[in-house]
Amino acid sequence: MQMRAKGRAILFVNVVLLIVVFLWTIPTLGLLISSFRPEDQVKTTGWWTVLPHQAWVNTGEVLEIPAGQTRDAPITIGSVTATFAEWQAGIEIEPGVKLTWVGNLRTGRLEKAERQWTANTTLTLENYNQVLAGKDYEIQDAEGNVRRIPGENFNGAFLNSITVTIPATIIPILIAAFAAYGFAWMTFPGRRFLFIVVVALLVVPLQIALIPILRDYVALELNGTYLGIWLAHTGFGLPLATYLLYNYISQLPREVLESAFIDGASHFTIFVRLVLPLSVPALASFAIFQFLWVWNDYLVALIFMGITNQDQQVLTMRIAGLVGSRGQDWHLLTAAAFISMMVPLAVFFGLQRYFVRGLMAGSVKG
Repeated sequence: MQMRAKGRAILFVNVVLLIVVFLWTIPTLGLLISSFRPEDQVKTTGWWTVLPHQAWVNTGEVLEIPAGQTRDAPITIGSVTATFAEWQAGIEIEPGVKLTWVGNLRTGRLEKAERQWTANTTLTLENYNQVLAGKDYEIQDAEGNVRRIPGENFNGAFLNSITVTIPATIIPILIAAFAAYGFAWMTFPGRRFLFIVVVALLVVPLQIALIPILRDYVALELNGTYLGIWLAHTGFGLPLATYLLYNYISQLPREVLESAFIDGASHFTIFVRLVLPLSVPALASFAIFQFLWVWNDYLVALIFMGITNQDQQVLTMRIAGLVGSRGQDWHLLTAAAFISMMVPLAVFFGLQRYFVRGLMAGSVKG
């Protein structure tokens, strides 16, 4: 009985997890599909219409409209009588067959549609050409006028995000690894107090430090430079990095490090040859966190990079500008959003095997 109860509990947990994963994945799937759909379909139909579904499909058959009709009197077509507004909305005259009045009362036409299984499988790379490559495109308004609109070239913003994110991830990892090793395996005055200060910095909101740091950057002429934003992200990420790496490094086998000390190895040699290779799970775990935070950051980049120089804007700033200027163009927004998701997803899946091991660092002692 206990085995059966345990089996049912495990099955229940797995089913619940599958449902949660499925529901969590639906928005991402919709974003991906919408990014490949043409503009007219994105604005008129939902992304789920790419899946087989029943819908009214125009057969191409056009029926003659009855003559002598007025807008106020009911209109009878076949055996169905309805108002002009109802015919414009479409009326099902028989199961699976619908007539729709298209146009005005005098010169309109009756279009016949049948309910069939269909799927909007038209996909295109045009959205990515407009967003990533800056390809121009043409639109036609209701009066038939054709306008040529330049695309949004995100290549520069994409490279700027890479330029900001990679150093802003590597620098705090290196500094925090040195600090964590010092707190874990070196004895010096004030070690406990300094570690408490580092942990206390975890609860300090970064927003309260933005303006003071910005004033110092203006005085030092670092505002609007990559060095300035690298240092800002390093400072904001160091407390968590130091705490996370300390938990892992402090649990490394003492016998291994003591053997190295007996053999005459220095702290630097032990750190480089032993501690860093053994701490790869914790390093990779924090690298995921830091990379995602910096890549998706908008506030810090806006404060320290500014909005005046578009050549230095990162991807989040360009997407925010796209929302403001082209907020109605969902086909472009979905393509831009998925472009911003590709690199973090690649980083996470590339380092995910270390993720759980890094999170569990130092959680069990004994």
